[in-house]
Amino acid sequence: MGKKKNKRGNNRDERASFIVDMFREFPDNKFSLKHLAAASGGADRDGRTMTFAIIRQLIEDGFVEEVARSKYRLSRSAMPRYEGVVASLTPGALYVQVDALESDVYVARRNGGGALDGDRVALVVARRSRDGELEGTIVEVLERSTKPYVGVAEVTANAIFVTPDSRRLGTDIYLSRRRYPEVEDGDKVVVRVTEWPEGERLPYGELVERLGKAGDNDTEMHAILAEFDLPYHFEEEVERAAERIDGRISEQDIAQRRDMRHRTTFTIDPADAKDFDDALSLHKLADGLWEVGVHIADVTHYVTPGSVVDNEALERATSVYLVDRTVPMLPERLCNDLCSLRPNEDKLCFSAIFTLNDNSEIVDEWFGRTVIHSDRRFAYEEAQAVIEQGDGDYKDEILTLNRLAQQLRAMRFKQGAIAFARDEVRFKLDEQGRPIGVYTKVQKEANQLIEEFMLLANRRVAEFCAHRIANGRKVPRPMVFRVHDEPTEEKLTRFKEFALRFGHYFKASKGRAVAKEMNKLLTTIAGKAESNAITTLAVRSMAKAVYTTDNIGHYGLAFPYYTHFTSPIRRYPDMLVHRLLASYLAGEKRGDKAQLETLCVHSTEREILASEAERASIKYKMAEFMKDHIGEEFTGTVSGMTDWGLYVELDETHVEGMAFLRDIDADDYYRFDEARYEVVGRSSGVRLTLGTPVRVRVKSVDMRRRTLDFQLLL
Repeated sequence: MGKKKNKRGNNRDERASFIVDMFREFPDNKFSLKHLAAASGGADRDGRTMTFAIIRQLIEDGFVEEVARSKYRLSRSAMPRYEGVVASLTPGALYVQVDALESDVYVARRNGGGALDGDRVALVVARRSRDGELEGTIVEVLERSTKPYVGVAEVTANAIFVTPDSRRLGTDIYLSRRRYPEVEDGDKVVVRVTEWPEGERLPYGELVERLGKAGDNDTEMHAILAEFDLPYHFEEEVERAAERIDGRISEQDIAQRRDMRHRTTFTIDPADAKDFDDALSLHKLADGLWEVGVHIADVTHYVTPGSVVDNEALERATSVYLVDRTVPMLPERLCNDLCSLRPNEDKLCFSAIFTLNDNSEIVDEWFGRTVIHSDRRFAYEEAQAVIEQGDGDYKDEILTLNRLAQQLRAMRFKQGAIAFARDEVRFKLDEQGRPIGVYTKVQKEANQLIEEFMLLANRRVAEFCAHRIANGRKVPRPMVFRVHDEPTEEKLTRFKEFALRFGHYFKASKGRAVAKEMNKLLTTIAGKAESNAITTLAVRSMAKAVYTTDNIGHYGLAFPYYTHFTSPIRRYPDMLVHRLLASYLAGEKRGDKAQLETLCVHSTEREILASEAERASIKYKMAEFMKDHIGEEFTGTVSGMTDWGLYVELDETHVEGMAFLRDIDADDYYRFDEARYEVVGRSSGVRLTLGTPVRVRVKSVDMRRRTLDFQLLL
């Protein structure tokens, strides 16, 4: 305020201007009359009288408000007022997403007005902080979020206090003991916040559901689903509607379809799969030509738009895969019975049938509804044994399909697809769902065989549906695409700098050259110590795939057109694509682009939630598995880093935990250098970055937070 000293004096206009500037510069401060008078030119009798008159006028103008006896603050009505949604919480702050502003608004907890994650709020934006961040104050909670919170109940004589599993809320939730007498101490419960009365220390909530005792496997898995607002059972109305579906295949059904029951057909799935929604058929045509059928369960034959089952599938949008269970999008009557392509049964399908030459080039293609009869169900391991040994059931068909698939794969990578290969953690569970071992899922040729023909069907269906031909021109049609954007130059620059630290020079900066260079790098690092670290950051540098009606192609797969057609049992977008394909084959101009885009956004959001729930279940099982290993030492590699610690992935089990910087070495101070993406010891000069081999001791396990704490040993 030193620069404003020249404005001070007994001139009323100068004094008023200075006072207005003070309120604007410090909108949260409460100023006394004496302070304002002294700061603006003097606190003698005349100065105080003049200042009081100025303040009275500013109050009348609505610029200033009296907040306590002779204490004044900039009026909230004088600040820009906006509406927004609380987008994230930290223990000390909230961030509000405001559509009318270019960035989120930071709100200190003390100015949060009792707002919580997802609440719609009114706020005033007071200023920018030193780093340019918008800062504001929430003045009203307009609409409480219905977001559920999962936590453990502590029951007293008169109250229930729920401590949420998530740290983000930052407070317990109060429930009435009289209203919920059935809740017991130690129960895991789902609650919603209903209000946060002014002056109360805790928000008030209502009980949504008792899940069971904390620590029980079913309880904890249901808690994860509830945390992400995902269902874990079907309402009776939905189950009854599914049971009423007529599963008989009539002669009329068969007459309206292409009969493929005479073709050799089989499924290849995981050994523990219960639903089989895709099958392959193979038939030798003339010399050098093959008919390959990709047959997908015809879910939309049984599930009609707007029906009870369809509405439920739309709401769920996807099946959810936790460590020990699948939460299906469709009731069991459909996914495990009517639409499961079980062997030795006639089944209704939607098929993509290709004529390929010996080089896996498409000579002809056909799309439409079929009836099939699967001859054999293979587990991936069984099909892989046929490929490796060259002998077994349907060996000629499997070996031929594998040869064609490997050619399709080679062509895909030649065209610029990116060959990411990362280990996937899986758990061996006992009968109670407790983890007794950890292993990694290995992708072999049998997996690739299925993958390549599913990719082929998806991309060709997408291209067929994308346009119709009118007067020799391509006319766009509404379509649900699965798209993947190019990586940003900013992310690529960071990735290049990181790879260079390991001595790998990444030259490309945009276009298809990035994919070519990425494959070259991934091949070079295969089997090396830094492989997992570089691959992890490479994946993070890529954009996320989404559903949309605006096609930009799929960068990672190097396809100009791509969709999801092959899994309608577990993904609602695939059902949409089946309906669009059926209408376009019939010559109809079906498809409301705006409505489809809304469904695409919803499906993407639900897919993200399902992925987060899956990761949460993996973290829980990791914590549960390591509970019996506290105090033991393991080797691992640095897999991530933050301002406060390092993530370390154990070599043998791929279990990941956090090693806090404050715990590394009592005789040194470690800090995170974000620009170089490394942690450095100030005294020792020790440098740790992604991929650095380390030794750790298991320090503690927090089952509620699903976290592991490691002690880094140097």
